[in-house]
Amino acid sequence: MRLKQGSFLWYLYLDKIYCLLSVRNVKALAEYFHILDVHRKNTLNDVLFYHFLHHVTDLKKAQISVVFDMLDWNAVGEIGFEEFYMLVCMLLARQNHLEGQFMYRHSRPVFDLLDLKGDLRIGAKNFEMYRFLFNIKKQELKDLFHDFDITGDNRLNYQEFKLYTIIYIDKLQKRQKTEEKEKGERKRSLYSKKMSHQVDTSRESLGKKWDLKVQNMNIDEDC
Repeated sequence: MRLKQGSFLWYLYLDKIYCLLSVRNVKALAEYFHILDVHRKNTLNDVLFYHFLHHVTDLKKAQISVVFDMLDWNAVGEIGFEEFYMLVCMLLARQNHLEGQFMYRHSRPVFDLLDLKGDLRIGAKNFEMYRFLFNIKKQELKDLFHDFDITGDNRLNYQEFKLYTIIYIDKLQKRQKTEEKEKGERKRSLYSKKMSHQVDTSRESLGKKWDLKVQNMNIDEDC
């Protein structure tokens, strides 16, 4: 899933720690929501919602329909600004590779959205439908239920889901630190090679100048 370059959402900034928009961005988003709300009901129906997501993302029609059903948890056929804001933060997190951070920071709202039946459990089938929003691979989803389904009912309660987000973000932070360390080492290595090359070039240049000076001295002596 990607945001389309040049769309309104492309210019919004998502805080990388808390995965929320700034007050200024929220105001801008509220104005955008009111523009989309052509019926002036402070809601978006499924048709308006489809055209919005089709305009700003590359999601397919079936995926857009699934997302709308997830947000329209009380099945009224419309979503309000609160659900709209949640979706936008989710999309921006996905775009900026902050899916794990988003789930960690907003574990309760995410859990409630994925709990389609309202029985305080997330089934593997339900999670499978929405994994594209969080960039979770099939094998990762299998591992998730294998490692964190403590009760063994092939469903996650909130405590199990929260534990998953904590461990996931911990692994992610360790991986990022390792990558940053490797990146720093590569930069130092490149800098060292560059400096070594400059030193060699300088020596070569000085050597040529010295040879030329010696040649000139020999010519003067011959004269």
